[in-house]
Amino acid sequence: MPQHYGGSGLGITEAAIMMQTIARSGACMSGASAVHMNIFGPNSIVVYGNEEQKKRMLPPLISGDHRACFAVTEPDAGLNTTAITTKAVRCADGYRVSGSKVWTSTAQSATHIMLLTRTTPLAESDRPSDGLTLFYTPLDRTRVEIREIHKMGRHAVDSNQLFIDDLMIPEADRIGEEGKGFHYLLHSLNPERILIGSEAVGVGYAALERATQYARERVVFDRPIGQNQGIQHPLAEGWARLLAANLTVFDAARRYDQGESAGAYANAAKYLGAETAYAVCGQAVLTHGGYGYAREYQVERYLRESLIPRLAPVSQQLVLCYIAEKVLGLPKSY
Repeated sequence: MPQHYGGSGLGITEAAIMMQTIARSGACMSGASAVHMNIFGPNSIVVYGNEEQKKRMLPPLISGDHRACFAVTEPDAGLNTTAITTKAVRCADGYRVSGSKVWTSTAQSATHIMLLTRTTPLAESDRPSDGLTLFYTPLDRTRVEIREIHKMGRHAVDSNQLFIDDLMIPEADRIGEEGKGFHYLLHSLNPERILIGSEAVGVGYAALERATQYARERVVFDRPIGQNQGIQHPLAEGWARLLAANLTVFDAARRYDQGESAGAYANAAKYLGAETAYAVCGQAVLTHGGYGYAREYQVERYLRESLIPRLAPVSQQLVLCYIAEKVLGLPKSY
């Protein structure tokens, strides 16, 4: 965030270092997700908000007085963001919004919502990405019903389905121009992918450290199990893969901070971080044997939480589709 609004003025590189440190501490995705949204989400305000909005919206976010949730995904649209149906209709006082969102994290405690809506029906838009409008506004719980989704991991951070019924949003809370919200949203996607990749690497390192410590201390057949190559080699391979994924993450962060084209690199960072973390966490469970399945040793939680970067904010398959099309020049497959 810019310094003159109370931020540090640092880049995505520094944010990635911080988020990886949180995840690597053992907090994993629960710890990282608790602050993740408030790093990349408000980026659209910084880039596309007017001066009045920046002065009004950013300082309370930076100070922690306001907390934001990010409402984009919908039950029937999934990853096809342009197919969302949450509707914002112009009225004398601004916009009236109705619809539903899903997988909205931290909505239980959020004071404000970053909300993507459709202001022009898809059938009337020149392109599917047109006609979407972005708002940042107080979360009025008299008009938004929030139902928590019970899930297999990351229990410290709530995920929710939202039911929006005639929510009034003043025009002053619209970010940028009407109908260009999808394009504004794209500006925050690369930082999000870089941060997710960095967090995943942090989870992988947490699991590797636990497994390595256990392998040194656990004695079976009168020798530490870490003396056996069947234990050593997978852990050593995990270290090498984490090193490669981490280098990719910070290469992508450097490119983004220097204003270079970073889309392919941010996607690669997310992909490699997620795949590597999942593999290393799985090996950490196997290294512990039966104890790996016990909550006491933590690695089963790491494995559950390592699934998150593989699922969100975009599937691994769509990342590969992006790289195939944008980097390799192959025809679009969907």
